[in-house]
Amino acid sequence: MNSSYVNMGVGALLATLFVLKSVSLASGFIFHSETPEKPGFAIVATEEPAAGGDKGAAAKAETPIAQLLQKADVKAGEAIFKKCQACHSGEKGGPNKVGPDLWGIVDRPVAQHEGFAYSSGMKDFSKGGSEKWTYDHLYHFLAAPKKFVAGTAMGFAGLPKEEDRANVIAYLRTLADTQVPLPDPNAPAATN
Repeated sequence: MNSSYVNMGVGALLATLFVLKSVSLASGFIFHSETPEKPGFAIVATEEPAAGGDKGAAAKAETPIAQLLQKADVKAGEAIFKKCQACHSGEKGGPNKVGPDLWGIVDRPVAQHEGFAYSSGMKDFSKGGSEKWTYDHLYHFLAAPKKFVAGTAMGFAGLPKEEDRANVIAYLRTLADTQVPLPDPNAPAATN
């Protein structure tokens, strides 16, 4: 009696598979379409190289950080900085996290925060500690960290809006015992 139930179950399974395969074959014949020999239309896009290269075009289009800092909003920068706190602390004597503590970052030597293991790309960029985090360096680094410092371990994509970058830098400026003076907005923009 038990084997008859097994036989019925196996028969039902095979019948179901047969019906599914038959439906699949039939729908393939009904809804079959030939692959076109040539696409309906081809979209061809060519990129014109910018005069002076990509870096030169980007630098010309940007407003200098010295001008942006004149109207930067520290409160807005503090709100944006909350994203940064996943990896960075900003308090005096704060702990290093995935990234170094950012207390006193403005005008601090690059890759020199005590107790943090910097990537080789960041160490190369620091030129042995002679390079500092100027307003201009921070501005370009926050735009696209991996483009500005090749080989950095910072996985953040960057802040595309120049106002957001200026606001964050204005906030970072407040994270210090003594705030670094703002750059002259009438001075020529720094070149990288």
